[in-house]
Amino acid sequence: MTVSTSEITPAARAGRKEWLGLATLALPTVLLSIDIGVLYLALPVLSRDLGADSVEQLWILDVYSFVLAGFLVTMGTLGDRIGRKKLLLIGAAAFGLASMIAAFSASPEALIATRALMGIAGATLLPSTMALIRNMFPDPVQMGTAIGIWFSCFMGGMLVGPVIGGLLLEHFWWGSVFLLGVPVMVLVLVLGPRLLPEYRDPSAGRLDIASVALSLGAILPAIYGIKEVSRHGWQALPVTAIIVGVVAGAVFVRRQRRLADPLLDLELFRNRQFTGAISVMFFGGIVMAGVSLLAAIYLQSVLGLSPITAGLLLVPENVAMLAGFSIAPAVARRVGTTATITGGLAICAAGFIPLAFLDTTDALLLILGVTAAAFGLSAPMALGMTVVLSATPPQKAGSAASVNETSSEFGMALGIATLGTLASIVYRASLTDELPWAATTDALLGLPNAITVAERLGGTAGAELLDAARSAFTSGIHVVALVSVAVFTVLAALSPLLLRVEKTER
Repeated sequence: MTVSTSEITPAARAGRKEWLGLATLALPTVLLSIDIGVLYLALPVLSRDLGADSVEQLWILDVYSFVLAGFLVTMGTLGDRIGRKKLLLIGAAAFGLASMIAAFSASPEALIATRALMGIAGATLLPSTMALIRNMFPDPVQMGTAIGIWFSCFMGGMLVGPVIGGLLLEHFWWGSVFLLGVPVMVLVLVLGPRLLPEYRDPSAGRLDIASVALSLGAILPAIYGIKEVSRHGWQALPVTAIIVGVVAGAVFVRRQRRLADPLLDLELFRNRQFTGAISVMFFGGIVMAGVSLLAAIYLQSVLGLSPITAGLLLVPENVAMLAGFSIAPAVARRVGTTATITGGLAICAAGFIPLAFLDTTDALLLILGVTAAAFGLSAPMALGMTVVLSATPPQKAGSAASVNETSSEFGMALGIATLGTLASIVYRASLTDELPWAATTDALLGLPNAITVAERLGGTAGAELLDAARSAFTSGIHVVALVSVAVFTVLAALSPLLLRVEKTER
């Protein structure tokens, strides 16, 4: 049965069926987070078997996130129109089928194409899942708990993903990591019709195809350009792509203002709580993505640790975030949502302070800092989504969820591009000051290049260059850490003004 907005009472509380439905919604959530990690493990093997070159490897990794980001807005609004459960089940079937095809791909081109199909299917799953949580749990306390569980499942999948992927790759061929999604989606297709209710916007109009095209023309080039800038710098093609995305985005916004039934309801942004929560999570994502990238490089290229050891040292960060997701709703019930979010942002700012004092041997200081920051960020992430959905009319929940997911994709891409670029600028300046002669070598292109040059030089010159390069990279982390402290301090100061969420009744 389709439930309209008028049939949902604010005082309604979810029962046993809704909590079992949440378990069903957790299945694709866990799968999508597992998929993030296992492909990185499988990439060397599948690249060898399929003969994928470096460019094809990047597309195998990136095409999923490109297409996912591009279709999120469309799919979130489509779910509002045709029904969120229906779209979820269609997406689950499509994701399972695309996963099966990907597992038996015979060429890099075929795998890239099926990864793109998985991205389209994935774009149906995330906003539908969050929108259904909004409709199934109208009580604010229960909604906060449900979203905390959802985030915990996502982080849990990221934690177990490398383990599951390693076991599969040890005993089976690389395609097994894709087949993992098939039984999960079969379970969703079996349990979903029984445990999930249907919701749609009874007043929604037709889907505007021109708006769909404009949204894709805005998001896809912009995400591509930002990611390419983070890898290769400000070259002509990525800069052009970003400009194309910005122009298409401006035309998209102008069209939405004129349509009676827009693809994206811009009225959502008039709600201060909605816009404030989206902004907090967006800027938080920028910082965490950039710092996470630099932390991984520091552990491997500065400290010289293996990828496995570096990955294990970053596990406490994910565990801390998982713990934060679990306790944030309970803390919010005691002190209020806004106070909990503000406190989390302050903890996050404090967590970055130790990174401003790193030297070239400080693994423990780095881990303590990023772990504290991750724990602090968990509160605004979990509760911010609750604020977004609570501030949104139930019939617009899919659109709101898609806005949140799209902003997250942009935040992560921007974080790697902007903070990565900032660290590179500091690295080059510091290395040039310490060793002026290095300006004529490849060492200024980045720490990995400097390591290669140092190995080629050998002897005292190589050792001096290596020490200088590692010190210069660490200086870049110092600057990024100070910027991160400033960003989260400002967010903590502004969050009471932006959110102003009343204390939740127990």
